[in-house]
Parts: sequence; structure tokens; C-alpha cells
Amino acid sequence: MQQPAHPASDTLDGLLTDALRLPGPRALLGLAGPPGAGKSVLARALVAAACERLGDGAAAYVPLDGFHLSNTQLDRLGLTDRKGSPPSFDAHGYAALLDRITGTPAHDIYTPDYDRTLHEPVAARHTVRPHCRLVVTEGNYLALDAPGWRDARARLHALWYVEAPDELREDRLRRRHLGNGSSPERTAARIAGNDHPNGEAVKAARTRCDRTVQAPPLP
Repeated sequence: MQQPAHPASDTLDGLLTDALRLPGPRALLGLAGPPGAGKSVLARALVAAACERLGDGAAAYVPLDGFHLSNTQLDRLGLTDRKGSPPSFDAHGYAALLDRITGTPAHDIYTPDYDRTLHEPVAARHTVRPHCRLVVTEGNYLALDAPGWRDARARLHALWYVEAPDELREDRLRRRHLGNGSSPERTAARIAGNDHPNGEAVKAARTRCDRTVQAPPLP
């Protein structure tokens, strides 16, 4: 059951302390939330702060966006206009990677990311080192109650919901799409026809998260 937000603890230092209290030799913390909520900003900040506190490689960032299907696959499946929706991700592949990460092998694990310049997923951009203590993974659909996503959720020691006002999120998404070269008309259509329904699906699943937090401010 979802817990209420913890305003007194929602500083980066407080969140990191809570994350490092998660059990196991390697803790997996998930951050879910709708598009534009600030999940990647918070995830990267937690990883950087953990490495500063515990040493290089003590934490790792694993974004769900690395499991976007390629544009070729989206075209094959008729999902080009729904890029970023749940079926446009390899949820089973993502769950399998989390399963590998929980095994704490004695070698580096390379993980993919999404390149916003290429508009494609790219392999091996991030590394989980053998001595990694904390893995922070983030993505829209980590709380989704559906095949593949349930398997991924089961691998996480904790799942936090990152909350932001809808108006702020839509402004961030608008600037993101425009910055990626989309026209104002295409940007408005994408937010209304894809980002908004995706965000509503994410918000509907928030009860499967353990806690609600706020992301650090974005410009």
C-alpha cells in the first residue's frame, strides 16, 4: 500500500540515507512517475550523491528508457505514433536485466540508455560495477500491473513515486519536444495523444508504489 509523502525527509541527503537503508548487499531502488515528473533528475542526483559518499562505482543508474523498442520495431508493430507507451518497451528484457543485477556477479554489467539525439536506444552506456551498493532505476511504468512489468516490480527492494504538478510536467514535455526538433503543432498533438494518456496510466498505478517523493527542482 502506498505511503504518504515524507516532506521532512524529501531532501536529497534524506532520500539517499533512506535508499542506503534498503536491504541486501545490492539494493535496487525504482522511481516511477508520469512523463516529465523529474525521475531521471532525481535518479542521477541520488547516484552521484551515493558515489560521493561511498566512493566511485558504489551506485549505478539504470534507466528504463534503454529498453525502448527501436524505430524499426515500432514501425513493424504499428507503434510509431505511440512511442513511449507501455507496449513500445521491452518490459521482459528490462525485468531480465534487473534479475541479472540482483545476482551481484563478479564482473561489470553494461546497461542501455535512450539517446535523444539519435531518437534510438543505445547499448552499454551505463555500468553496474561488482562492488555497486545501490542501483537506481527509473521509468514511467515500473508500477504497472501487467505482464513483464510485474516481474520487474518484484525485483525492486523499493519503488518510489515521483510526483509533480501536471502543468509543470506538460511545460517540461513541451520544451523537451520542441528542443528535439518537433514543430509546435506536432508537440501539442504528441502531448495530447500520447504523453497525457501515458501519464494517466502511470498515475493509476501509483498505489503499487511504496512512497511518494518530490524530485529536485528543474530549470
